Amino acid sequence: MIKGYDIYSLGIMLALISFLGFLLENLWLAATKGFIDNRNMRLPFLMGYGVLVTGMYLLLGTPENMLLWGDIPVNASKGEKFFIYFLCSFGIVTAGELILGHLMEKLCGFEYWNYERIPLHITKYTSVPTSIGFALIITSFMGACFEPIMGIITLINPKDIKSVSMILIAAMTIDLAANFIKMHKNHGLNVRWTIYIKREPENLFHKA
Repeated sequence: MIKGYDIYSLGIMLALISFLGFLLENLWLAATKGFIDNRNMRLPFLMGYGVLVTGMYLLLGTPENMLLWGDIPVNASKGEKFFIYFLCSFGIVTAGELILGHLMEKLCGFEYWNYERIPLHITKYTSVPTSIGFALIITSFMGACFEPIMGIITLINPKDIKSVSMILIAAMTIDLAANFIKMHKNHGLNVRWTIYIKREPENLFHKA
């Protein structure tokens, strides 16, 4: 058990957050650019989101029951805990984007994304506004949704949880590895399909 949950239940949560990350990025694309796409994956999961958020749970817990470094209670008011959690989320997101962005450019030879048009960008791979946005989403999710969702997950038959969790984690890992290998080989994004939201009906769907 890890902080009251078995590893397979946390695996289900990781997969759920990875799926929500896929939806979040496409919602942003639809609102800002008028299309959605496969986000470089074959499956509708962005595993980085799941690893980041479940990793934060293992490191910090949830805002109301915050534990620094996994086991040191935070003696503060509820509002202060949420603010500290937000600051930690901001720092982790900023560092994570910088590391992933520069690593992808070095290994695959192209820009995975570019925030240079955004005010207060920190290099091209992160910015103050985007880090604030992600930190607010993470803090809100961890404060309002994480424990209730985990409560529902733990109601599922343990054997089913184990099987589903192992299948999902294996599928996401294989998909992530295969598509990053393809991007490394092609030195470019792996856009397999794009659906344009703002075009005429006959031009809505394009397959790469």
